[in-house]
Amino acid sequence: MRIVFLGDSLTWGGYGGNFVDLVAAQLPEHDMLNDGVGGDTVVNLLRRADEVVSESLPDVMFVMVGGNDAVSYTYPAVRPYYKSVKGLEDGYVTPDQFTTAYRDLLLSLQSNHIQTLVGLAATEYNVELAAARDLYNARAREVAEALNIPVLDFVALLPTAPPVDRPGVDLDFVRQIGARVKSGWNDYEAERAKWGYTSTFDGMHLLPQTAALFADAIVAFLKEHVL
Repeated sequence: MRIVFLGDSLTWGGYGGNFVDLVAAQLPEHDMLNDGVGGDTVVNLLRRADEVVSESLPDVMFVMVGGNDAVSYTYPAVRPYYKSVKGLEDGYVTPDQFTTAYRDLLLSLQSNHIQTLVGLAATEYNVELAAARDLYNARAREVAEALNIPVLDFVALLPTAPPVDRPGVDLDFVRQIGARVKSGWNDYEAERAKWGYTSTFDGMHLLPQTAALFADAIVAFLKEHVL
């Protein structure tokens, strides 16, 4: 069986822990493909979904997106990035735009007779972004459940901790990601300790041990609904 993971940098796993590789290691009898792209919103996933389907011919698609959508809407300072690099006309995705695009994406996959699964990502960046995360995740869950698509909620899976007092996301944060990826930086534990996070090293991207937790949950989820 071919299972494709469609999402953003959390799925890509090149900046932090990689849960797709860990799922593949646990289920070697199946073909796992990683179609995560850093910075992607649901609009970007919708734009490239047909190409992914035609090239990979998946039996199952695991979709997880919403973090960048929430960031773009919550923090105007990063909208130039989403406008110029990600091709969003206004540089952000509103909750209503997210809902519409998310529904179109899932319907597109179902119309291609692909068994679709949904993951709801966690973030612990700060109180403001956690609230936005909950809003976008609620929209994703509502759409998925209306289409009878199983949902795996990673927010419920992870431990909670007191919120970190941190300024909003800005372009320096975005540029730092690119610079670190190019340099091969991976001092995740020091960064986690700097901010006091529990499951991520920068409030958004997964620690290796969190990716392992995600992988175990996904394997159980796949066995329950697909395998």
